[in-house]
Order: sequence, then structure tokens, then C-alpha cells
Amino acid sequence: MASQIALLRGINVGGNKKFPMARQRALMAELGFEDVTVHLQTGNIVFADPGTPPDRTARTLEDAFAADLGFSVPVMVRTRDELAAVVDANPYPAAVAEPKTLHVVFLSDVPSDTSALDALDAPAYAPDEFRLVGRELYLHLPGGLGRSKLAAKLTNPRLGVTATARNWNTVTKLLALADT
Repeated sequence: MASQIALLRGINVGGNKKFPMARQRALMAELGFEDVTVHLQTGNIVFADPGTPPDRTARTLEDAFAADLGFSVPVMVRTRDELAAVVDANPYPAAVAEPKTLHVVFLSDVPSDTSALDALDAPAYAPDEFRLVGRELYLHLPGGLGRSKLAAKLTNPRLGVTATARNWNTVTKLLALADT
């Protein structure tokens, strides 16, 4: 059976917006989702594809999470095939050897205005680099995410869409879970 992957933004980070893994699983089951696997505390849920479009699944989850938790939780949903395409489209294949330097920022939609990205003086941030491919922004950050001045410039308001980032290890693990 095919899978969908929900990527939750901003939960269980720094002790804020607590949403325990057990509650994530239980709430997904209460909503009728099957074969639910929660990977890591930061909000990665793999579940059987309910046959609804991913954007509608995301809205359903956002509404249910807000009602249950009392705060909003932005959710991006990708199908298994969409996630496989993200892995295949990686513009930095050499970075796979050091997966902690490679990140994917999942966007709620394709940014309608990329002028903020176009205006960045990319060479000034070298060796850090980025590439927008559809609804994903790939970041290659050899010095790490925490030290990257480039990553700090690529924030949600600048892109005009909701975003949540995952490192390459997490992206490939989610694809493996979707394949089981």
C-alpha cells in the first residue's frame, strides 16, 4: 500500500509546542489513519495513503492538531512517490557522503515570488549553497546548519510560504519507512 508522509513544523523544539510521539500516533489513529509510524520527536509521520490529495490531508491534520493541542501546527504532506522524487532530484549528490551537511526545506507551495532568493548574493555565503527545485529548497551547508549565515537568510517570511527543514538522514529514513 502507498504511503503519505506528514512533516510537522515547529513542535517539540526547545521545549515548546509539545506534541509527544505517543499522542501523534494516537491522534492519527483517532482520525482513521492506518499503519502509522512516527519517526523522531520533531514531527515526521508516515502512514497509509488515505487516497486524498496531500494538500487536503495536510489541512485535515492541521485542523485536528489545532483542536486537540490548542495551538497551530503547520503540516506539509508528501506522497511516497513525491518524497522519492525529492531524493532523486538532489542537486548535491556529492553531499550525500556527509548527510549532516545536506538539508531539504519542504515548502507548502512553490513560491510565487522568488525575487528574495534571486537577490541573495550566493557567492558571498560560499561554501554554503542552495537550490530551489519545485516545492523543495535544497541546502548544502558544509559548516553545519547552526553556523550557516545563508540558512538564516532563507526564512519563511522571505519565501512567502510555510517551510520545514529536514536533514538528509531524516529524508532518506522517511522514504525507507514509506517503502516498508
